[in-house]
Amino acid sequence: MSDTIQTKAPAPRRRLNLHVLGPVLALIALIALGASLNSNFLSYGNVTNVLARSSFIGIIAVGMTFVITAGGIDLSVGSMAAFVAGVMIMSMNALVPVLGIGVALVLAGMGVALIAGLAAGLLNGVLIAKVRIEAFIVTLGAMGVYRSLVTWLADGGTLSLNFDARSFYRPVYYDGILGVTWPIIVFAVVAILGELVMRHTPFGRHCAALGANEQVARYSAIKVDRLRMATYVVLGVLVGLATIMYVPRLGSASGSTGVLWELEAIAAVIIGGTVLKGGYGRVWGTVVGVLILSLIDNILNLASIVSPYLNGAIQGVIVVLAVVLQREGKSTD
Repeated sequence: MSDTIQTKAPAPRRRLNLHVLGPVLALIALIALGASLNSNFLSYGNVTNVLARSSFIGIIAVGMTFVITAGGIDLSVGSMAAFVAGVMIMSMNALVPVLGIGVALVLAGMGVALIAGLAAGLLNGVLIAKVRIEAFIVTLGAMGVYRSLVTWLADGGTLSLNFDARSFYRPVYYDGILGVTWPIIVFAVVAILGELVMRHTPFGRHCAALGANEQVARYSAIKVDRLRMATYVVLGVLVGLATIMYVPRLGSASGSTGVLWELEAIAAVIIGGTVLKGGYGRVWGTVVGVLILSLIDNILNLASIVSPYLNGAIQGVIVVLAVVLQREGKSTD
């Protein structure tokens, strides 16, 4: 018998997955760039300020991750936040004579914000899932409706929280635990819970299945309409939660509150690696995307490279580039 010569196949080379590591590498590069441009960039005050300001968008972006993963979109979150803030402030002002200044008043205002956000998200979900109107059309219309409503409620001006109530409520934004403010803590908790839900629960897996192929999801006994509505309800509740964290910062709401929040939330989701057409999403990537956008904004302000009025334009360019990179990644797979 002749000896058979066996040759081992070469081990496959591990390619660097830029789709996964790209946002993290970009975040590290931005931190290095910011530190080199300004000595105060990594100071405790600047870091906590960046994290606190990004927490509103971050909380909303976590909810947006589920909506986009399920194949939807929501352009109304910024206007919705303004409307929820206005309703919350008006409710708290009306309840001051009844409840007085104290914990009960703040809890009542928080409850109003969460209920208003839930109702707004449910309305979007019903129109999209039950009435079968395109998500783009529904949320685009809702964006105009909510923005007009808060402007009307404020009579073209600003809705301001009662001065004493605002003073009592301020610690919700400015205080915290061990030097970490409450908005940062809430954002971290929401992000952790969101990642766990996305990765380890049927809800997260069903969102991905729905976004990948709605027909297959229906054949798999997934209650598609209920699931789609649930994603918008979750997003609406998180808009209410973000508003709870935002109102004590300024104590007011107007027609300009939350402008471009929808762009920032969607940009953070796409930068983080969630597929715009649905089918795949990751909450941890969204958190990285939020931090990238916040650091870009912070670096531009600290270094005075360009006018801060151009931040929206820069974010828009980033969204387009992120989508282009997603397509390039698919074409090379």
